[in-house]
Amino acid sequence: METPCVRVERERGEETRRRLADADLLAEEFEIEVAEGYLYLPVADPDAVPEDLPVVAREVGARDTQDTPDELLGFEPSYERLGDAVILDEDDPERAREIADAVMASDLPVRTVLNRDSKVKGELRVRDWEVLVDEGTEASEASRGPEDASSGTETVHREYGNEFLVDVAEVYFSPRLATERHRVAKQVSEGERVFDMFAGVGPFVVPMAERVGPEGRVVGVDLNERAVEYLRENARLNGVDKRVTAIQGDVRDVAPDYADWADRVVMNLPHSADEFLDAAVTLAGDDCVLHYYDIQHEDDPFGPGEAAIRAAAEPEYEVTVENRHVVRSYAPHEVNVCLDVRLTR
Repeated sequence: METPCVRVERERGEETRRRLADADLLAEEFEIEVAEGYLYLPVADPDAVPEDLPVVAREVGARDTQDTPDELLGFEPSYERLGDAVILDEDDPERAREIADAVMASDLPVRTVLNRDSKVKGELRVRDWEVLVDEGTEASEASRGPEDASSGTETVHREYGNEFLVDVAEVYFSPRLATERHRVAKQVSEGERVFDMFAGVGPFVVPMAERVGPEGRVVGVDLNERAVEYLRENARLNGVDKRVTAIQGDVRDVAPDYADWADRVVMNLPHSADEFLDAAVTLAGDDCVLHYYDIQHEDDPFGPGEAAIRAAAEPEYEVTVENRHVVRSYAPHEVNVCLDVRLTR
């Protein structure tokens, strides 16, 4: 059957395969094929493939080996990939162990299997983890991070050509938002001054720093000291540390130091971003794009956020909603959304 495939030269094949796999875009039920000097990599969602990779329709064969966890288990388990770690969310210890064993017996390139052991908690939004499997390979020079990181919960996550060192026991990080981060980063232009109010380990900061060029600047702030250490390391790993300023602290305290500075502000704290809108308005320059994340009921997902932004910014700024975007379903009848809003003084 015809399947959407990324078509690349053979010498770029492994690099591209890893890039697609890290973004969870490979259609693993189909074979990768080689023909006339090109590699054809089947993809599950052609619309999410980065713009620089050509997608073509091609007849490819189905894989007939039992090398995925669902084929080994006889059912489809729910899990997330984060670098060389697999993350489970299982309440039943026996089921969690069964899935972990199948993951390690499969062809997935995995070193660690983790099971969530608590909900996200506290001001720093971290959680407890049960390490089900940890093969404990030595870190390479490229994957070394801040000192004293926990090897069982630390990994290198790859996303749209960038590498992020992250320890899920120490910082909040969601691989599910890769496509959304890419959507926002693509809007950044050379020379921009960008401010990420809740930067974490830098999944918005790093790709935006690549796009602002040598004349631009990206500032990332986070309350979590360990997240800021990882942010600095990830800026270095991706070669953008000269364009990035990483600050540990409450962004409301930092904002006055960057008053009227930003061309673009990212507010990815969807449960309580409205509490920081005054700081965002302080940061905004004469013409500033605000990426405001929110979680609301599906009946009115954008109204409360838009009202909050207008209340904080008007009349000093003219508020123009340029895009209303549903990021993902969050809970029954609740959605995670983003408002791309232009503030014009």
